[in-house]
Amino acid sequence: MKILNWKSLSATERDAALSRPRRLRGKTLFTDVQTIIHQVQRQGDAALLSYAKQFDHVNLKSMAVTEKEFAAADKALDPQVKAALIEAIGRISRWHEAGMAKAYSVKTAPGVHCGRIIRPIRRVGLYIPAGSAPLPSTVLMLAVPARLAGCPEVVLCSPAQADGRIDPAILVAAKLCGVSKVFKTGGAQAIAAMAFGTKSIPRCDKLFGPGNAYVSTAKMIVQAMPDGPAIDMPAGPSEVLVIVDAESNAGFAAADLLAQAEHGPDSQVLCLSDSAEKLREILSEVKRQSEQLPRRAIIAKALRYARLIQVDTIDQAIALSNRYAPEHMILAIEDAEAKLPLVSAAGSVFLGQWAPESLGDYCSGTNHTLPTNGFARAYSGVSVASFQLFISTQKVSRKGLRAIGPCAETLARCERLDAHANAVSIRLKAAS
Repeated sequence: MKILNWKSLSATERDAALSRPRRLRGKTLFTDVQTIIHQVQRQGDAALLSYAKQFDHVNLKSMAVTEKEFAAADKALDPQVKAALIEAIGRISRWHEAGMAKAYSVKTAPGVHCGRIIRPIRRVGLYIPAGSAPLPSTVLMLAVPARLAGCPEVVLCSPAQADGRIDPAILVAAKLCGVSKVFKTGGAQAIAAMAFGTKSIPRCDKLFGPGNAYVSTAKMIVQAMPDGPAIDMPAGPSEVLVIVDAESNAGFAAADLLAQAEHGPDSQVLCLSDSAEKLREILSEVKRQSEQLPRRAIIAKALRYARLIQVDTIDQAIALSNRYAPEHMILAIEDAEAKLPLVSAAGSVFLGQWAPESLGDYCSGTNHTLPTNGFARAYSGVSVASFQLFISTQKVSRKGLRAIGPCAETLARCERLDAHANAVSIRLKAAS
């Protein structure tokens, strides 16, 4: 991890400075995932139980979580954690409710009314990782907007622990959000099960949730398969870009970089500043703080891809951030809100010194399921709209047909689609 001066870099070096690490995956990942998907398609539940034994080292008789297990989880969970989940749900719900789309209808010509109706996706599948640690926060980020959208069926899959149970925090979070169809299966096999269905797990229309390289690859594969489901967005390793100036708190900035680095070995953290001295302070703080963290081995691997970049101005730093299009952007400067109009590509923006990205991960209210790997240039984070269908409508009277029919006839003939033109012409004759 070293400090780079943007001004002194060549074009090739600049591209490298803003490049993302290659995914840490084996050469056979794609074919391995395909094999898992096809095995689940052929053998259904039997394949899932076999993979649970192989990958999770647990012997399961069934995968569905029972009411007895939900009750046991509620009893086992620390009341303080449950209270925090309830508190977070309240803020997440308020934020999503404020941004919900509404149906509308507009008169586009006399006798022509065009509108849009909104319907929930019939059945959605949520994937909740539980590798090195359970992620109940991801349950909230997916299940809350699914509930607000009114999805009739929500299916949740998460791998079992060694004792054959799903972590209590995940089960309690699911129950608090109204999700009762929970299954003990993880990895690419869980994605395949929700994509195509098994005897136990219903087939879903759209899949949501983060995961490792196997899960991400499985989502991309099933989406492209015949009759495969939609997915929330392309996924990659987690990332943060922090912008600081001479007045920023170096300890805060270092803590933000380390918080993101502990996600995994291929996570990436970047810090841009117009102050070389501040970057040196942050580098020193990163080294000091990382030595005190339990996941320092993972952090050390992630920091191999870290970049500290000196720029001429904060505006230039924001322009480079837009070029990089980070999942998380922290604008840790005074009067950060004044610079917000310059931001054009980011999954989520954190303004000022007192807004660590960790708040967005858990309980500020915004959704933490965000586009990574540069997809923030074209994709948005998960919202209620992600769980809805927007269906256009048009109501046309005889008067309306006469008003706009000739326009449609002309354009249809321009495209040499005579049957299209005739569908209008035959009505115009009847309406005259």
